[in-house]
Amino acid sequence: MSAQPNLSATAFLIADAARAAMLMALADGRALPAGELAYAAGVTAQTASSHLAKLLDGGLVAVEQQGRHRYYRLADAQVACALESLASIGARQTVRRRAPGPQAQKLRVARCCYDHLAGQTGVAITQCLMRRGFLLPAHDKTFELTSAGAAWFHGMGLDVEVLRPGRHGIARQCLDWTERRHHLAGPLGVGLLDLLCSKGWLRRARDSRAVQVTPQGWVGLREQLGLTSELIERVGEGEDEPAMQPVLP
Repeated sequence: MSAQPNLSATAFLIADAARAAMLMALADGRALPAGELAYAAGVTAQTASSHLAKLLDGGLVAVEQQGRHRYYRLADAQVACALESLASIGARQTVRRRAPGPQAQKLRVARCCYDHLAGQTGVAITQCLMRRGFLLPAHDKTFELTSAGAAWFHGMGLDVEVLRPGRHGIARQCLDWTERRHHLAGPLGVGLLDLLCSKGWLRRARDSRAVQVTPQGWVGLREQLGLTSELIERVGEGEDEPAMQPVLP
């Protein structure tokens, strides 16, 4: 008799509002102490400790000891992927709502999805890579990296030959929970985010998942991919993804 995944237990852990808030606070790949997670969830330190113990037992988070302090992080990238996927399942709101606050808007424009770039900027960059024939949609929610794409990444300073393929190869399609379209994930997505940060084109916020495009980044993204703030705004307005057939420059 084959073993079955205990979906109900995992769903129960995520369903609690405080635990969900803690998990999302860790979704940018950082390790945080219990006090910060308690603040993010709006609960007391004692309550946070109880929730974290359950998340540890359920395999959703891991803990690292540094001196007298304990730091919690998501167990792995699969947990982050599951959280983003769950966040994208709900139907879009059609009723009138208040405009999102500044922090929520920053997260929608650009944020870390565990270890790769998400939000309108992540989706727009992925679309630009597709339009130029650098990435092609492939089976099982993956991207095929073309020879032209490999050459472009190499020219940018990222050697794709050294990337270790994951379960879905080096490039995976990740459904963006705010834009409901795919952005680039997998080892190639991780490498791209690290590369753009090292170039000074992107800057991660210290206290949230938000990512900012720097003035230098706007120049570089426009020169390399033809990406402008107007294109990112069009993504936010819900325009469709480009056709599957690439448009070569």
